[in-house]
Amino acid sequence: MKNILKNSCFILAASVCLVAPIAAQNTTAPNAVAAPRAWPDFADLVDRASPAVVNIRTTEKVSARQANPGFPGMDEEQAEFFRRFFGIPIPSPRQQPNQPRRNAPQEEQNRGVGSGFIIESNGFILTNAHVVEGADTIYVTLTDKREFKAKLIGADKRTDVALVKIDAVGLPKLTIGDSGKLRVGEWVLAIGSPFGLENSVTAGIVSAKSRDTGDYLPFIQTDVAVNPGNSGGPLLNTRGEVIGINSQIFSRSGGYMGISFAIPIDEAMRISSQLRSNGRVTRGRIGVAIAEVNKDLAESLGLGKPRGAYVRNVEAGAPAEKAGVEPGDVILAFNDRPIEKSSDLPRIVGETKPGTRSTVTVWRKGAQRDLSVTVADVEPAEKVASKKSDPDEGKAVNALGVTVAEVSAERRKELGIKQGVEITVSGDGALARAGARNGDVIVRVGDADITSVRQFEELARNFPKNRAVAVFVRRANSTLVLPVRLGN
Repeated sequence: MKNILKNSCFILAASVCLVAPIAAQNTTAPNAVAAPRAWPDFADLVDRASPAVVNIRTTEKVSARQANPGFPGMDEEQAEFFRRFFGIPIPSPRQQPNQPRRNAPQEEQNRGVGSGFIIESNGFILTNAHVVEGADTIYVTLTDKREFKAKLIGADKRTDVALVKIDAVGLPKLTIGDSGKLRVGEWVLAIGSPFGLENSVTAGIVSAKSRDTGDYLPFIQTDVAVNPGNSGGPLLNTRGEVIGINSQIFSRSGGYMGISFAIPIDEAMRISSQLRSNGRVTRGRIGVAIAEVNKDLAESLGLGKPRGAYVRNVEAGAPAEKAGVEPGDVILAFNDRPIEKSSDLPRIVGETKPGTRSTVTVWRKGAQRDLSVTVADVEPAEKVASKKSDPDEGKAVNALGVTVAEVSAERRKELGIKQGVEITVSGDGALARAGARNGDVIVRVGDADITSVRQFEELARNFPKNRAVAVFVRRANSTLVLPVRLGN
C-alpha cells in the first residue's frame, strides 16, 4: 500500500511539473485549460460543526431474567443492526418468551446507539426515528462529555425523523442548508458515532438525488462511509450547512458498500416543525392505489411519454371518488405541480394539509381534465379487501384469444363497476400474453367503455395492428391497464 501511495504521489507531482512550463509558454492562448481545483480541506469545517453533533444512547428496562436475549455473543446493538439492515427478526429482550412475574426486579439495559445534531441552542435535536424507537430512556452526550436525559417530542416512522429535547441552553447548533440546491458530484461529509466511536468524520460526494426508497422520501444518495451508529447524524456541505440526515445504507455484506442514503433536510425540518407543534405528523390523502406509467402504457394511452401516476383503484367513499377520479385515469398534476413519476403523488398529496381543496389533473380517454378534490387525513392503517371471483358460464370467443361472458349484477356490485365483460378462459392469445387472467373483467378498450359481449366482439374484430392499445381490466379491488399489440 505504501508503494502504491508513493507511486500515486509521484505521478501527481510529475503532472504538475509538466503542466507548469506549458502554461508559461502559452500565456496568450485564448482557450487555456483552467487549473484543477484543489482538494477540499474539511478540518476547519469539522472544528465548527463537531460541537453540535451528539451521541445518542438508548436503554430499556427489562427484568433480570430477560437481560440475555438468547443469542450468545450478540449484544442489542448488533441485533438492531441485523433488524434494521437485513430484516432478520432477531427479538429484543422485551420480545422474549416466558415473561417473568409483573413484580420481578428490572434493570436498565442498553438498547442501541446513534447520532443526532442540535438545531436550536435551547436543546432541540434531530435524529432518526429508528434510533429512539422503543427506548425507555434516551441519553444524549455532547462533545464536552456532558450527558443529559432527553425527552422525545415526537417521531415519524414514515420519514424516519425524530425530534428530542434536552434541558440545556446556550448550546452550539448547526446551520440548516437548502437540500434543494444540492448538486450531484458535490462534496459532502458525515459526522456521527459509527459503532459507538463518537465524532467520527467521513467524506464523499453526492451520488444521486431523489432516490425513491419510500412513499414520502426522495433520499440523497452519497458514497460517504456510513455504518450503524451514524444513523441520525448530519450530512454537511462544504459550507458547514446541514443538507441531510444520514439514515440508511445499502449492503449485502453487513458493512458499508459505497452506497448510503440521507433524508433531505428540507423534508426533515418540515416534519420536525409538525412534531414540535403537534407531537405527530399530519398528512393528506385522496384514496387511490397507483402504479408507474411505463413506455408501452404511455403509448397505449396516447400520453406521448411516460409520466404521471396510473390509478389502479379508487377507494370507495374516498376524496378521489367524490371528486370523480376513476380507475384507469392517469394523474398528471396535483395543484399544478407535475407528477413525473408515480412516487411523486403520495409525496405531494402528503404535504397538503387535510381539508384543503385542491385540483387534480387527470388524463382520461385521450384528453386532460381538472377535478376538484378535498384532501383528507391519512388513516393509521390501510384497508385491505379480499374478494372471491365468481365467473359466469355464458361464453363467446373473440379475436384477442380470450373467452368472455356478460357480468352478473351481483358480480358488478362486488367489483364496484357498472359494466364490462368477464374473461372466463384467458387462452394464450395477445390479451393473455399481456397479462389477462380468468376472472378479470374488461371494462374499457382504448377510449371505449365496454357495455356488452357483442360490443366487445366488434371492437376485437377491428383491433388495430402493430399499435399498442390499452385494455382496462378489473381484478379484485384494482383496475389494471394492459397494453395489447397485435401483429400483422
